[in-house]
Amino acid sequence: MFNAIFPFLHLAALLAAVVYAIVSLAQGNVPRSGLIAVLLLIYYIFILHPAVKKEISRRRSLKK
Repeated sequence: MFNAIFPFLHLAALLAAVVYAIVSLAQGNVPRSGLIAVLLLIYYIFILHPAVKKEISRRRSLKK
């Protein structure tokens, strides 16, 4: 059950962080917004991007 819920909780946390960065930017707190954006970018590059590439190659291999 947890394996089904975890991705949705993870996605919700990422979206909340993006919304928080946008709200911080709208309030004029550029350094905080920039820091959150940079940390999310680093997180994507090191954690999510390898999994995305792996899933894309897996789907391509299923089509062949």
